Amino acid sequence: MRSLLLLQSSGVALIYALSLAVAHAATGGEPVAVAQIDVAPCLAAALADDMDKAASACAAVIDNEKTAKADLIKALVARGALYARHDQIDRAIADDSRALLLDPTLADTFNARGELWLKKGDKPKAVQDFGAALRIDPNHEKAKVNHKAMARELERIGAQMAVAGKPSFNCAGARRAVERAICGNRELADLDREIFGSNARAIREARNPAEAKALHREQDEFIARRNAGYGRPGYDLKKAMQERLQRINGVDGY
Repeated sequence: MRSLLLLQSSGVALIYALSLAVAHAATGGEPVAVAQIDVAPCLAAALADDMDKAASACAAVIDNEKTAKADLIKALVARGALYARHDQIDRAIADDSRALLLDPTLADTFNARGELWLKKGDKPKAVQDFGAALRIDPNHEKAKVNHKAMARELERIGAQMAVAGKPSFNCAGARRAVERAICGNRELADLDREIFGSNARAIREARNPAEAKALHREQDEFIARRNAGYGRPGYDLKKAMQERLQRINGVDGY
């Protein structure tokens, strides 16, 4: 009975020893190591602007839960930049956003995402990202230029909203029927203010006093025609104002 137990124990030991030997042979005698995910093909494909290769090479890195954090960030930023170059804005924003969650100190990525928000027309988010880039790196040149430009644009939009629906003159003193009509119509009021502002700009930018005087006279003549024509059969006030604005700004609006 004792010998049977010894035999059984020996059998277990032998099986255990064999299993160790198999494991040892399979790993070359070294402990099992986690395979390193190679980010290089992803970066190379993105740099070469090869969407097809990058699609698989970057996905292999980004979708692998064993990818090191630093390599994951590199792959996300590289693929995001590639998407941005190909106008896949939402995908680019998604990759940049994920990278920033992993590392919120990436000034370049904040600036890049800000430019993407700008392309989507989301100016407040663009300003936030440009500002975040500058908080991380106050000397970030692109972010400084972008942030300054957007801050001015938002200020301009805010100013426009403050005077939206208001003409260039004080409606409290409106006496003429055409002036009351302009004050009572938001679109006409905006047109009147645009005409006034554009004419003032054209006069400021006149090449000489004679040209500035001619612009003054042209505006006075338009106002006189407008006042005399309003209310007469066939006179279209809105059309007349639109044509005047185009006359000042030119076909291209400048």
